[in-house]
Amino acid sequence: MPAPPVGIGHLTMLDVAPPELVSVAADAGFDAVGVRAAVAAPGEEAWPVWVGSRMLADMLRRMDDTGVRVNDVEIIRLTPRTTAAEYLPLFETGARLGARFVNVIAFDPDLGRTAETLAALDEAAAPFGLRPSVEAMPYSAVPDLDAAVRIVGGSGAGIIVDPLHLRRSGDSPDHLRRLDPAVLSYYQLCDAPLATPSGLARPARMPRGQAIGTGDLQLEARSARLLPGDGELPLAEIVSAMPPGLTVSVEAPNLALLEQLGAREFARRARAAVARFVGVDAPPAVTTDRRSRA
Repeated sequence: MPAPPVGIGHLTMLDVAPPELVSVAADAGFDAVGVRAAVAAPGEEAWPVWVGSRMLADMLRRMDDTGVRVNDVEIIRLTPRTTAAEYLPLFETGARLGARFVNVIAFDPDLGRTAETLAALDEAAAPFGLRPSVEAMPYSAVPDLDAAVRIVGGSGAGIIVDPLHLRRSGDSPDHLRRLDPAVLSYYQLCDAPLATPSGLARPARMPRGQAIGTGDLQLEARSARLLPGDGELPLAEIVSAMPPGLTVSVEAPNLALLEQLGAREFARRARAAVARFVGVDAPPAVTTDRRSRA
């Protein structure tokens, strides 16, 4: 069985511009990146990677030079007013980058309407080669895997598994084993303490104006995760519950550690951590960035 592709999600280092993220990922030994090409909430600053932009052209050049691919573009926020038409520019960007997935989070309390909107998004995204993929989060309208399965229904949309949200939602690796493998788009890796945090320190600044959130669950997810193996989550069990060959992406934003190490060393450690749990080679001990000085 070939080794699964290994990516790094943009949330892990959201302040790194998408073209530079490609270079950082290549230097660390990643196969792919995720790109936040649309904001998660009002007030966040978008990266200008729309079709025709200079940033997108730079990113494509670096992808050509390094062989790094784009796994996913994000993010679609489902609300009572969300329409597929408003996300056509995101689909166009995803198609130009060759992405496979477009990430979705849900904040519409009407799950019936959410399912209908997701089905419409799936239909609109299909011509662009994109599969809308829902991430269950305990502070969203889709708080767990059962809710995610319900809204995906019979559409072509998929589900993203996140170890942190899995734990905080009360789900377990056993829940994963009961899922139809066909519904899984890809899974993420990160780590955390088993216990839900309380009283996390608020950062002075969040990347790209991202919201801190209203509680510790959001803050932990956006700024205080641990690299795989540095916490207590049952990562080996989660990985073993995934279908062989399924793409894995590190989503482990830790603002304090990133500031201490810098993007390249942080990414290198993240890629090395993946090899502890997934059947992939560890990255080289010393690497050279092929584009950062261009």
